Amino acid sequence: MKNILKQIFLLATMVTAFASCKKDENKSYFEGGTAPVLTASSTTIPLSFATKDNQAVTFTWTNPNYQFASGISSQDVSYILEIDTTGSNFTNPNRQTVAISKDLSVSFTQSVFNDYLLNQLVLKPGVPHNVEVRVKSSISSAVPLNSNVLKFVITPYAIPPKVNPPASGHLYLVGSATAGGWNNPVPVPTQEFTQVSTTLYEITVPLTGGNEYLFLPVNGDWTHKYACKNNPAGTTPNTGGDFGYDFNDNFPGPTASGNYKIQVDFQRGKFTVTKL
Repeated sequence: MKNILKQIFLLATMVTAFASCKKDENKSYFEGGTAPVLTASSTTIPLSFATKDNQAVTFTWTNPNYQFASGISSQDVSYILEIDTTGSNFTNPNRQTVAISKDLSVSFTQSVFNDYLLNQLVLKPGVPHNVEVRVKSSISSAVPLNSNVLKFVITPYAIPPKVNPPASGHLYLVGSATAGGWNNPVPVPTQEFTQVSTTLYEITVPLTGGNEYLFLPVNGDWTHKYACKNNPAGTTPNTGGDFGYDFNDNFPGPTASGNYKIQVDFQRGKFTVTKL
């Protein structure tokens, strides 16, 4: 009986060892890769409204050749092209990122690249800016690899605002989130925006949580308004987002009552709400 038990134990041990060996053989350990080398079609990136549909630049990079114990990976590599201002070290929350699947190059028209600089990086038009570009490669189970950094001096051009600002140069706040409610005309100057520039307005005002509001170009007139396009679908958060002229839905007010700063940027077609 003892011999039988001993043989069974020995057989179980051998099976376990064999399975363990097979498991180790099937593992494919990550052994590294080579950081992609990024190049550009030109050392300068010309931007002009007159040639906005022309190509601005093409970026090309090498395959990182992710290496596993079983050989070079045949899996698809993903890439992210990052565009940021010099000195930010690609940590700027406004940096532009472009996701690219498998391809080893990407091209941009002047209008697209200009839009990245104006509306994402929020750079001033007509002024030269120092900009950096890099590409980051990644694959499952492997550490992302960053390419070399390319540096450019680029001057974005001014474009017509995405939303036309009020012709009167005035903007008013109305709604259940405000002290004046939906009464129109609204109380001034407490619910009139300050015009910072031809395309930027701002106001600091107490808002009641859980309510709504609109922007009016003419006080006392409901004919036209600035609003959300489709807020019931949850596309516009109460901290800001896109807006338009004579859009359908009210802006969602903040959840909590308090003092807030509202900025309305007609150039970018975006509004922001910040609790003070």
